[in-house]
Amino acid sequence: MVTRQRPAARLSAAGVPPRLLDRHLLGITQMAVVLLDGSGRVLRWTPAAEDVFGAPYDAVAGRPLRTLLNLPQENRSAFDFGDRQPRHVWTGVCLVARLDDGAVREIAWWVYPLAGPGDARGLAVAADAQRIKEHGHGLALGDVLIAPPPPTPLTATSGVRILRVEPTLVQSSTVDAALLRRRLVEVLPPDLDHGQITDQVLARGHPAVNVSVTVRLPFAGQRDTAPRVGRLRPETLPRPAVSTGSAPPEAPERNAAPPETAPPETAAAPYDPPSAEALEHRAAQGRLDFLNHVGARLADTLDPVQTAGALCDALVPSFADFAGVQLLESIVSDQELPPVEADASPSVVRVAMRYDEEDGHWDDLVPLGEVIRMPSRTPLADDLSTGRSINVARVGERVSRRISSRVGGRDLRPLLRGRALLITPLIARGKILGTIVLLRRRDRPPFGEPEVAVAEELGRRAAVCVDNGRLYRREARVAAQLQHSMLPGAPPDVAGAQICYRYVPADEAVRVGGDWFDAIPLPGSRLALVVGDVMGHGLTSAAIMGQLRTAVRTLAPQDLPPDQLLRQLDDLARRLGDECLATCVYAVYDPVARRCEIANAGHLPPVLVTPSGESWLLEVPPGAPIGVGGVAFETVSFDVEDGSQFVLCTDGLVERRGRPLDVGLTALREFLSGPPRPLEDVCETLIERFSTTGRHDDDIALLAVRLEGIPKEDVFAWSLTAEPAVVRETRRLARQALETWGLHALVPTVELLVSELVTNAIVHGAGDLGLRLIRANALLCEVRDDGYDLPHLRRAETTDENGRGLQLVSALAEHWGTQRTPTGKVVWFEHPL
Repeated sequence: MVTRQRPAARLSAAGVPPRLLDRHLLGITQMAVVLLDGSGRVLRWTPAAEDVFGAPYDAVAGRPLRTLLNLPQENRSAFDFGDRQPRHVWTGVCLVARLDDGAVREIAWWVYPLAGPGDARGLAVAADAQRIKEHGHGLALGDVLIAPPPPTPLTATSGVRILRVEPTLVQSSTVDAALLRRRLVEVLPPDLDHGQITDQVLARGHPAVNVSVTVRLPFAGQRDTAPRVGRLRPETLPRPAVSTGSAPPEAPERNAAPPETAPPETAAAPYDPPSAEALEHRAAQGRLDFLNHVGARLADTLDPVQTAGALCDALVPSFADFAGVQLLESIVSDQELPPVEADASPSVVRVAMRYDEEDGHWDDLVPLGEVIRMPSRTPLADDLSTGRSINVARVGERVSRRISSRVGGRDLRPLLRGRALLITPLIARGKILGTIVLLRRRDRPPFGEPEVAVAEELGRRAAVCVDNGRLYRREARVAAQLQHSMLPGAPPDVAGAQICYRYVPADEAVRVGGDWFDAIPLPGSRLALVVGDVMGHGLTSAAIMGQLRTAVRTLAPQDLPPDQLLRQLDDLARRLGDECLATCVYAVYDPVARRCEIANAGHLPPVLVTPSGESWLLEVPPGAPIGVGGVAFETVSFDVEDGSQFVLCTDGLVERRGRPLDVGLTALREFLSGPPRPLEDVCETLIERFSTTGRHDDDIALLAVRLEGIPKEDVFAWSLTAEPAVVRETRRLARQALETWGLHALVPTVELLVSELVTNAIVHGAGDLGLRLIRANALLCEVRDDGYDLPHLRRAETTDENGRGLQLVSALAEHWGTQRTPTGKVVWFEHPL
């Protein structure tokens, strides 16, 4: 079995020139190239992609590739290059239905994320793995084609069978890099930056496949080691004595070699054949070895379809001439496994098939990927419902006609008549997952009871592997859903700031960890930024992280100072238990005042990059981690210039074993120095550079924000005296501001809402009043007073003279709310522009 391509051996001077054989031995196969935007929509589609997927470019342009090809749910995130662009190249194999005829094919993928100008954010390379398995691939040395792909299946000519095709990445040599660069330039559109795309592809690795094959060797009978009857050579046989009277015996010829003295030979004991008991012991040992060998091969994968293929490969041709595996449709489609009733007619999908015959009728009559509705009272349905094997010594005309008419509607009689048939269920943990169908040619004996037992045992082992793969995929899907639910989705669209973030878990299998980040819009167009790191990894840390993140999102709208919010979070962590420890940094940015407040709980200091390109590690009091208790937190304030960048991260980005943390922080600060760059490029480059300089053993959370501020001409603010006559004045001020901004259509509604809030502040508040209007993503109106009693919405009875003001605000405004300030409160509302 060959599992990886290796360099060809060097030949002597009499053979092929060694210069050619210094290059790697490569397989040649058709590669489809698809260019995608940030949302995974098709930007470009090469002719090879049209051949692989069965649709021209005009039919797929602008459509999301993941839904266009109906990709499995667990693989769709690899084709989304939006706000959570993947860090590494994703490689994998999945079943894809062609767009023209619906035929299901096994497609190998290499999905490269791209960064840079333009709309292209991903490059997907695809190859038909099923075609490679069935027809093989040619061989070449670099550009020199040695053997073209065979016109017929490999199994029909050479006995070579490809078991598995797994996509992978290898480091490109100088020659391979030049060849790949030339091929990419040929298929990419001329209006793209070829150099930038090819550099990113080559930096991540050359597309390659690991191919596992079997080769049928010429059969030679086992050398018989049993004792044989001794034979004498004719030269050593004694000569008969001839009587000629007294004549002397014949003299030897002159110069003749002296006769060899033959060693004395004794007659061997007659051959004693082994007893029936010994033969049965040998047969049982052979069956046990066969089971162990196949079982070891089945344990190599957690993919149900690959497990089915490995099972078929192991059974053909040594055990049967045809092997097919049908799995319940719910397993293939990742649905919950339904119970199979005794009279049910389940739907199954043919996921694997192997045969040892030269004709290709099987591919046409029983195609892979076909969904079959099993009618009741057929052998396949009976096998699924009862869980018992069905063994037919020879399939007759009646049985073959019955199977043909009820399964697929195609005439299978020529392929079934006269063959031995064995149908064995796949049962794991008391559930039937599918069936194995085995056939033998007419010149082979039917399946005996020992062989039925072997098939049933293989079915049980294969079913356990299939069920393990199903459970693993379900757990992976649950972990992915857990990650998506615990981390924010798309960055919020807020006024005065641009936000970008990345998250990379340390455990790629679990896909969740204890790091978190968030950007929370606050009243007054302010923005809260938080990055935290729960000690530990895996699901336990993720569960604690989810609780802390929920607590921060709950506390942030209460408009607490950063140090008080961390104090509340610390009290919660101590109530959750001693194992709840986390570092955290919390900051609030005010785009109107151009000011930022920040408090730290044992976390890394943020990096502030000025518009001129200078970078600083902010000197924030470190504090103690959340959950320690007994340590005071401190809020620090500082002014920020418009255009500054604010970068927060967890220690997984900069910390490495054997290297001080200060070294990593210094490298991060120096990297961020210089002219401003797009946030997407900053985040992607940071992840690529700092997470690949060594194996990272910790989760990585990265939050980058460009602080742009709200222009002064978009803000109006007034201080007013709390008296009834001021209500008319506030309506006039609001009308003038809206007319200055050209928002004439909003004047009647905003005048009414402003008068209601100002009236409430005069009647129920205290001290002087403040009115502020901000034009941002929406129109924000704030009314401030010195009272501490927060108004609340209540139901007004028919005879009540008060209590309807906030009802009007709630009905006419898009959002409204209240917040405390150090000197009183603010009541605000937002109205769409």
